[in-house]
Amino acid sequence: MTSRASIIPSGQMPPRHLPLILALAALPALAACSGGGAADKPLSDQAMAAVVADPGIAREPLARAVDELFADSKAGETRGLVVVYAGKVVAQRYGAGFTADTRQIGWSMAKTVTGVLTGLLVADGRLRLDESVPIPAWQRSGDPRGEITLRQLLQMRSGLRHSERAPRRAESDQVRMLFTDGRDDMAAYAEAQPLEAEPGRTWKYSSATSVILADVAARVLAEGADPARRRQVVADYLKARLFAPLGMRSMTAEFDAGGTFIGSSMVWATARDWARFGEFLRSGGAVAGAQILPRGWVEFMTTPAPRNPGYGGQLWLNRPQANGETVLLPGRAPQSLFGMVGHAGQYVLVSPAQKLTVVRLGESREDEVPAVRDHLAAIVGLFPAR
Repeated sequence: MTSRASIIPSGQMPPRHLPLILALAALPALAACSGGGAADKPLSDQAMAAVVADPGIAREPLARAVDELFADSKAGETRGLVVVYAGKVVAQRYGAGFTADTRQIGWSMAKTVTGVLTGLLVADGRLRLDESVPIPAWQRSGDPRGEITLRQLLQMRSGLRHSERAPRRAESDQVRMLFTDGRDDMAAYAEAQPLEAEPGRTWKYSSATSVILADVAARVLAEGADPARRRQVVADYLKARLFAPLGMRSMTAEFDAGGTFIGSSMVWATARDWARFGEFLRSGGAVAGAQILPRGWVEFMTTPAPRNPGYGGQLWLNRPQANGETVLLPGRAPQSLFGMVGHAGQYVLVSPAQKLTVVRLGESREDEVPAVRDHLAAIVGLFPAR
């Protein structure tokens, strides 16, 4: 994806720097003379301050694992980390220029917000999983896209010709929809694409699919409304039914000129609010004992899609992907772990078996993301599983 410098609020992109620890690590002779490795070096006050006095596990290993994530230049720039264990924030740290109050973009983590929005509308009786979706252009006689169901859209099995990547990045449907010829009416761009496979037969990750889901939400909430009205109605619904009940005061959704929620990638929130959202899913869609989302919907979102065992309904699952790629932590964390993943190394990892939610926000190149995952695996691995 293209750089986001042009859409980041001013003052939120500090330059990278190399911490002193990296310079010391480049001197193996001195390290050998010290009589121990990195694990024996005393932690700084800043590193220890990132972890509460009693995190429920050994404090120093957690502080060290967090510190190593922030110090590792090969993992890019970590701007925020929050660890919630058994419902309590046990670790929290921010990069230079970022604080607990800084809203940060989640990129594709927005897809899970869209999945929950869709679940609320299903619970309200406004949509049904196995019926075709209310897109007028698809309902014309003879249009095979009229066979696409809501379930297939949620599971990335629509069969639509959407290219998330292309040999030239600017030519991918993802980039064209978000930033060039499709940006003023993203839903129209996404919905205009023809089928390349029979609906339900293949799995294909697609940001355009999540924008279609967001458009469907607007159509059922504000049928026939102008862009301003669509924007207002959906924003109010998100706030009243999701953001406010969860206490996510910072969470903000962006809309395009057509009034469609950019449900593929444009949701901003503090690290703490991203953690609240993860905990909400870990609790089966409940907050403080109140069931906001039917428990069955979270079960649907975390059930493997028929064509990819590593994906559910707008959520990644901790299993091998159908194409062999690694997205979460298969083999390094409980299989029941699931997560939201965004461009440039955004993660919300949720492990019900460990009563754990881990949020990492930052800016990492594609080749730096595996190092981010390694550090997150080290953090997750410190917590016991039931």
